[in-house]
Amino acid sequence: MIVSALYAGQPAPLGPRKALSAICKQPVDKLTVHVDRTDEDQQANLRLHGGPEKVLHQFSVASYDTIKAQYPELADKLLPGSIGENISVDGMTDENVFIGDVYAFGNVIVEVGAPRAPCNKINHRFETPNLDRFTGNQGVTGWYYRVKQTGVINVGDAVSLLERTDNTVSVGELMRTVYNPEYFSHAAELVDIPVLDDEWRGKCEKAAAKAAK
Repeated sequence: MIVSALYAGQPAPLGPRKALSAICKQPVDKLTVHVDRTDEDQQANLRLHGGPEKVLHQFSVASYDTIKAQYPELADKLLPGSIGENISVDGMTDENVFIGDVYAFGNVIVEVGAPRAPCNKINHRFETPNLDRFTGNQGVTGWYYRVKQTGVINVGDAVSLLERTDNTVSVGELMRTVYNPEYFSHAAELVDIPVLDDEWRGKCEKAAAKAAK
């Protein structure tokens, strides 16, 4: 696998309230990656985006096809990079990327931390109500990386899986389990997975409690 494309953006007004968002990104040749940020990309809401646990966001090319199948009228707008991701790699999806996976992107080493929680900025970006809800229900929100080794990621860099723990869960399954009521009954099976961070362990506990009612 190789890095197909990289994206970065700056905060700009979006939606009816003109709230700042950096979801609209442009292609770049490289990302200079630090433990808590990149030089090229910025976030508007630092409470929900960026920081050591969310340095980079990757979205699957296949997930665009999933969204297009439900929203064919958006096909011309649903192009790689348009959902606010930093990285695009053919062949990596929410179903074959797992929490805790360690990947090398050229000389940069990163670890999959958590799915991206659905955000209403996606609705504003595509002027489509409940698009965020659809991506959450389907488990096609992409995932965040924390950084284990800093450096520069370039378009065309080789991508390789370095490590996967035995007891883990795919990004898509975790997202569906905590977001889609049809999957809440599976949440109890995920609560004790060691690689989950406290936020997502708590989400699993809440989903399991709802399923038990």
